[in-house]
Amino acid sequence: MEDLRKDAQELFNRAYTYHMMGDIEKAIELYKQSIEVYPTALAYTFLGWAYSMLGEYEKAIEMCEQAIKLDPDFGNPYNDIGSYLIALGRYEEAVPWLKRAIVAKNYEPRHYPHMNLARAYLAMGRFKDALEEAENAIKLAPDYKPAHILRHQILGMLN
Repeated sequence: MEDLRKDAQELFNRAYTYHMMGDIEKAIELYKQSIEVYPTALAYTFLGWAYSMLGEYEKAIEMCEQAIKLDPDFGNPYNDIGSYLIALGRYEEAVPWLKRAIVAKNYEPRHYPHMNLARAYLAMGRFKDALEEAENAIKLAPDYKPAHILRHQILGMLN
């Protein structure tokens, strides 16, 4: 069992390297191989991310749902599903996923779902909710410039 985990981790690491180099097709192939050897929530989540980079959001969502089945406490796939739904213009659907990411036991960086929730609320015209979420992101990551920029934009809309 330990050998399988190790082999899967090596495949995951190779997939991640290709992913970061922009060879998404090769990354997908290697993430799938890693999952075949020993499935993990992380590998499914990253496979979803790779699909999203090809604009295949529905497939990306499916992979994140597989990740959640393996580890419901892992927050990343909840946030990712929310961000993919935002990309698809399905803002209302994104909200509960992002709220689940915020309270997930195992999740870093915690400011991302707040930012995504702010983006969803903003798209729905819920400016005060968007502002509150941008401010929540700033509390969690005071140096995260996109949160400050978004907060400033929302304040401009409210004036």
